[in-house]
Amino acid sequence: MAVVSITHNEDVGKAIYAALGYIDVEPLIRGKVVAVKPNETWASPEKTTGVTQPDTLRAVLRYVKQFGPKELVVSGGAGAAETDEVFRLVGMMDVVEEEGATFFDHNRPPFQQVELTYAPDKDVQGPQLSVMVNPRVLEYETLIAVSQLKMHATATVTLAMKNIAMSYPAADYYGHPRAKQYHQHEFFTDMHSFIAAMIKRFPIHLAITVGHPAMIGTGPIEGYTFETGLVIASTDAVAADATGARLMGFYADAVHHIWEAGRLGLGETDVTKIEYPALSLKEAIGIFTEAAYGHRLDF
Repeated sequence: MAVVSITHNEDVGKAIYAALGYIDVEPLIRGKVVAVKPNETWASPEKTTGVTQPDTLRAVLRYVKQFGPKELVVSGGAGAAETDEVFRLVGMMDVVEEEGATFFDHNRPPFQQVELTYAPDKDVQGPQLSVMVNPRVLEYETLIAVSQLKMHATATVTLAMKNIAMSYPAADYYGHPRAKQYHQHEFFTDMHSFIAAMIKRFPIHLAITVGHPAMIGTGPIEGYTFETGLVIASTDAVAADATGARLMGFYADAVHHIWEAGRLGLGETDVTKIEYPALSLKEAIGIFTEAAYGHRLDF
């Protein structure tokens, strides 16, 4: 049975530590090349709430470091801005340096082509048959997705899976503010199936999703943000995303990439089959909806 821990604390660091305390993290970390991938899609001096906050990243790095990784990398690939600029603007670069991690921008060359499969039958393919990535991402032994609890205008939600899938394609190859050329792609022809195929090829070993802040209404940038104190953590990224979607009112069937990931056998999508050792899903929904709407809902 998939296990998803949900914790609640106004101090995001304490909530993260509590959530990860229910997971056997050490085998994922000890002696391995560990990559932590925050959300760094875009930010400006006036708008920094759509991305991972510095205290979130610091708490994750400190928790991971205690288990002795061989190398600790903070891997980023902003889609609408320069990755290092976003990191500096919101304060994540200071955290990376202060915590002794290595910053890596996987948007930059060199590039390597990686094939994608969309179904158990390799003859069944989606519109994007391969993807160009920086080969460094192929060296990560443990991938930790640190995402925000957000709705999204086209992906419905943007949680752990979308955080990885839409960031790994090298923006300097496909088109980016700094890129001098644009290579055709079909990421958005069937984005949900593309996300699922990417997670099949680049599995997430630990998903950490925080509502610090959360975003509803739309996203990934222009929505309404608010603090929830909630953290979701699991070694089953599909189950973590199904849980995050449920807090926002969606069953997994309503978010096609979550449903598709379940169909591919990548994780659990049925929240009734997920074990919640900390907060119950019902209690977490109450906390989330009270923070979002001013009163608790039960759905």
